[in-house]
Amino acid sequence: MTTTTPTQPAPSWRTPALIVVCGCLISMLAFGPRSSVGLFIGPLSETRGWGRDVFALAIAIQNLLWGAGGPFAGALTDRYGPAPVLASGAVLYAAGLALMPYATTHIELYLTAGVLIGLGLSGASFGIIIAGFTRLLPPEKRSWSVGLATAAGSLGQFLFAPLSQAFIAGFGWQTALLLLAASMLLAVGLASVFPGPRASAASAPAVTGADIGFVAAVRQAFQHRSYVLLVSGFFVCGFQLAFITTHLPPYLTAAGISPTLAAWALALIGLFNVIGSYSSGVLAGKVSKRYLLCANYFSRGIATAVFVLLPVTPVTVVAYSAVMGLLWLSTVPPTSGLVALMFGTRYMGTLYGFAFFSHQVGGFLGVWLGGVLYERTGSYDVVWWLGVALAMFATIVHWPITEKPAPSLAASEAKA
Repeated sequence: MTTTTPTQPAPSWRTPALIVVCGCLISMLAFGPRSSVGLFIGPLSETRGWGRDVFALAIAIQNLLWGAGGPFAGALTDRYGPAPVLASGAVLYAAGLALMPYATTHIELYLTAGVLIGLGLSGASFGIIIAGFTRLLPPEKRSWSVGLATAAGSLGQFLFAPLSQAFIAGFGWQTALLLLAASMLLAVGLASVFPGPRASAASAPAVTGADIGFVAAVRQAFQHRSYVLLVSGFFVCGFQLAFITTHLPPYLTAAGISPTLAAWALALIGLFNVIGSYSSGVLAGKVSKRYLLCANYFSRGIATAVFVLLPVTPVTVVAYSAVMGLLWLSTVPPTSGLVALMFGTRYMGTLYGFAFFSHQVGGFLGVWLGGVLYERTGSYDVVWWLGVALAMFATIVHWPITEKPAPSLAASEAKA
């Protein structure tokens, strides 16, 4: 006689609340060291005798591979669940941080700070956590949970920026990187809290979105005008964030600001984005998501223009950091919310991964152009104003987005 073993539900201790807490902690750990990389430009470049363009290219590669790995990590999450993807990403991330002090050539720096950390981030960052939360929680709590995870990442930036600077001052930049690598390994244990796909299917709300297959889902998304506009606008977010994260500290120190305040500028961005991201998550569940995005990008452009035009003083640094912090990752809840609204949650990891790839292509260009143009002109002015222009572009492209489920692929083809 043949017996069939029923699908077992997730263990009772794997409550949604515990999963949300652990996911937020992973987001904090992943975003913390990454947001502190600008603090290592000076000491690493001085030790190795490299220009800023060398370090900038390494971080640009990191951003690009973080984004390029996003759709694949998202697809693996859709198939196997978040736990193995988060754990594998954390190990790669830690390895990249630990090997960076031993990089004595450009290629070695590109492989450690660029390739390893970039691929690690694609598996261990908030994109995978967002996919897990979106499929785990009911629709009315999704934007809130995404805002919470994003705010946790910003809290990591607030904590790790001054912590990294303290590590550098107390132990040297090499040991500081090893300590950051050790902290990242904590995410491996936290990832085990996420249930596998079978357990989550037995205990979580039903996954929305027709299972039309991976290839058809991607094709449907890129045939949908609103998704293409959303992906295009997310490019701008990546450009601005990556440029500021990497180049704001050296920009400030060159203007006479102390390294300590430069580190605190990044920390303040993280602190205020705890408020901004959480508020964005709450608002994204109540008001128009596209209007939130338009307001965000327009405000970024105005704030950056004012900051560049004014003299660099401690007051302007603190004010700009606070304003940008409120806007920093506040794009994530409405962006991910629009993806889920358009296509459901069945391929959320994959489709958000493609949007995030656009974000990271922008990040690649923001970091790389910052380093190259600084070495050639001795100034960051061109990139600052390019960021302002792109903010206005993003404001325009988000305006015509339609906030409703996308028509099915079959219906679209029949209409065509």
